[in-house]
Amino acid sequence: MLESLFGTVNRERVLIFLCAREEGYPREVAKFYRTDLRAIQNQFEKLETGGVVASRMVGNTRLYTFNPRYPFINELKNLLQKALDFYPESELERLLLNRRRPRRKGKPL
Repeated sequence: MLESLFGTVNRERVLIFLCAREEGYPREVAKFYRTDLRAIQNQFEKLETGGVVASRMVGNTRLYTFNPRYPFINELKNLLQKALDFYPESELERLLLNRRRPRRKGKPL
């Protein structure tokens, strides 16, 4: 949807993912969209170089979030939120489902 504005579909995917979940790491994004990990890593690196996202280490994982000091962060988030409104309901639900912990043993599905 915003591919022509951002240049590549993977950059759009990274930004939409961060908008929906607030933070993420490259393998998680690549797995969600079923795409090449290296392509997603490249987009995170370019966005971090440009100051759009910031990263921090959590254990051995580099976790990315939007950089609050980026001058156009509010405008970018508003644009991405507007784009999320046009996503299909099934994909939006899957995108917003954010399970980080394993399910309790014996708990029914």
